[in-house]
Amino acid sequence: MASAPLVNNICPKNYTTLVTKQKEQIMKYYISDMHFNHEGIIRICNRPYSNCEEMEEDIVDKWNKKVKSNDEVYILGDISYKSSVQKAVSILKRLNGKKYLIKGNHDKYSFCVDIRTNGQVEWVKDYAEIDDNGRMVVLFHYPIEDWNGQYHGSYHLYGHVHNNDNNYKIMPRRYNVGVEVIGYEPRTLDELIEMNKEGN
Repeated sequence: MASAPLVNNICPKNYTTLVTKQKEQIMKYYISDMHFNHEGIIRICNRPYSNCEEMEEDIVDKWNKKVKSNDEVYILGDISYKSSVQKAVSILKRLNGKKYLIKGNHDKYSFCVDIRTNGQVEWVKDYAEIDDNGRMVVLFHYPIEDWNGQYHGSYHLYGHVHNNDNNYKIMPRRYNVGVEVIGYEPRTLDELIEMNKEGN
């Protein structure tokens, strides 16, 4: 009687379940407007830091405590401000996860090309629509009044306005992911939904 293939002797019986579970554990996170290297943003937006180094270290620490290597992080613009590519790359290299960039007004073309060439982001886009656990999410650096799928349950995430969006009307499923309003760490869509519930 022929022996069973070796693979059947070394793979656990629940191999398929394990692989599926691993795939399910990949998380999607969102964040915007870190403004690394921008000393002035600390004063302008009343950030709780005394200097750029303290700000960068806190954001990196919070990011890496939460994000695992296979997780996806969608950065909705303005990684840094008037920073050299070398400086930005050095910070991005320290951040866990697969990173995707939606261009902000401070993410100049040459900067985007360089960080993409250096392999620090998976792609760079002006706009994107993605699926997050069966939910459509529209990503853009700026807040949109009328986005694709708005009347069919889709979500819109944006940045740019930092913590100065009081002049924008509150709209269902439209969330600001600027670091000042999300606690200086990447957030999941479920976290954003909870944070934006009325009364929070």
